Amino acid sequence: MTEEHRMTATTVDYAGAYRDFDFDAVVRATLDGDLDAMNACVECCDRHALPGRIALFCEGRDGTSQTYTFSQLQALSARFANFLKSQGVQPGDRVSALLPRTPELLVTILGTWRAGAVYQPLFTAFGPKAVEHRVQSAKSRLVVTDAANRSKLDEVDHCPTVVTVGGPRGQGIQRGDFSFWHEVERQPAEFAPVMRRGDDPFLMMFTSGTTGAAKPVMVPLRAIVAFVGYMRDAVDLRQTDMFWNIADPGWAYGLYYAVTGPLAMGMPTTFYDGPFTVESTYKVIRKLGITNLAGSPTAFRLLIAGGADAASPVKGQLRAVSSAGEPLNPEVIRWFGEHLDTVIHDHYGQTELGMVVCNHHALGHPVQAGSAGFASPGHRVVVLDDEGKECAVGQPGVLALDRKRSPLMWFGGYFERETPAFQGDYYLSGDTVERNEDGSVSFVGRNDDVITSSGYRIGPFDVESALIEHAAVIETAVVGKPDPERTEIVKAFVVLHPHHAATPELARELQAHVRHRLSTHAYPREIEFVGELPKTPSGKLQRFILRNQEVAKAQAAQTS
Repeated sequence: MTEEHRMTATTVDYAGAYRDFDFDAVVRATLDGDLDAMNACVECCDRHALPGRIALFCEGRDGTSQTYTFSQLQALSARFANFLKSQGVQPGDRVSALLPRTPELLVTILGTWRAGAVYQPLFTAFGPKAVEHRVQSAKSRLVVTDAANRSKLDEVDHCPTVVTVGGPRGQGIQRGDFSFWHEVERQPAEFAPVMRRGDDPFLMMFTSGTTGAAKPVMVPLRAIVAFVGYMRDAVDLRQTDMFWNIADPGWAYGLYYAVTGPLAMGMPTTFYDGPFTVESTYKVIRKLGITNLAGSPTAFRLLIAGGADAASPVKGQLRAVSSAGEPLNPEVIRWFGEHLDTVIHDHYGQTELGMVVCNHHALGHPVQAGSAGFASPGHRVVVLDDEGKECAVGQPGVLALDRKRSPLMWFGGYFERETPAFQGDYYLSGDTVERNEDGSVSFVGRNDDVITSSGYRIGPFDVESALIEHAAVIETAVVGKPDPERTEIVKAFVVLHPHHAATPELARELQAHVRHRLSTHAYPREIEFVGELPKTPSGKLQRFILRNQEVAKAQAAQTS
């Protein structure tokens, strides 16, 4: 299948789609209701509940398969919504879930939405500290978990009501917990969706920053219009596709575009409840006949590491592949074209924005390696200098969105937090980019200390806070160290109390401490013990000095 065939068969002109964007028309074409009365469960489930129409393909790590129709999920979401109401959950309240990619997760999400409540995801790799910060900041009324993750909640102060999906014979359900299926099955299968307005929230996300703990982001219902736009224009999701976004719904890309986006289009989504490996990924692609795939460059580089022989059984099967989370390496593009006979495109976004700069599969425009693409229809993206003026072509500046001329932009600020990211009419992303001659945008790098590792955004403050909890640590600084496989790894510089020796055993103990308290993806893969940390005369930590040292070392290693 040639690139020319892919383009001429499906795409429309990008310039026309961008120039002629009509917000009101897009809303009418996207939603079942309108922005004055809508419910996410209606948009993502009820209106697609036709006889036999499948909403979820679920593959277990043991090889078992399950399918759920929109009609089944409609009834299950009603039962869960009735349970929430019986527990006093009101519209606008937050409900959290610490669940793997299983049917119970989707029932929880849809049932929460049906009740007019706000769903707040908890990544299953989080430790108690990360979970506690989120459920306390969200003021969650209830947490749904499973037997494998239940013990983490024992270390969460003031943990809200717990609902547990038990293992065999109720394993993992503690005294005082509600049993998920027992409660769901005893509730009525009808619950009238609670209608809300487009500016009312239906998701509460958390995004890592340079200072302070992860910040809460309220996602309003009208964001569904933008999510569908991304699925349609950038991912090119079609009714004939089998779609799989391998991103975890504990994060924005997975929750926005593995759950909300495809279901709002009436398309089934795919859950795989197991670890990511080359073998498991190709197995699911073959078994389900996946034609449209989305994920991160780190996952795609692991597929490359599996070699051409592992890829050969699905060569030519994938019609389109989309990449997000970090810049896409040109080598990945070349390899996917040669060994999988497919086109992979780079996309850029943030938790606060969704995806806003893309090489669109369904829109015809130039595509060059190293470019994140063009502004998505409904968004005006600019590059600003330090004085807030638009940069010339090739001049690095911060990527910004013009709020007045971006009708699909939905972010308005952090929940109960100051939002320094706004400058007049512009939202400043914190990412340094350049505009190219053809109007596309190329990513240069973060202009703050947020670490991007394997597609995850990791705030150094969270890791530093976990390390400081250890009795051996006086102070610490965490930076991203360049890494060819993960883009960056987390590296910690640690100052010890005098009565503790800097040993490999202590380094491993500190790593294990962070893995347990925070998460398995954010622990420092390298720890360097130092006598002091670089600071300003006023005592402010200068992470950039340490980060620049690591960049210089990596560059020297490449040239030696």
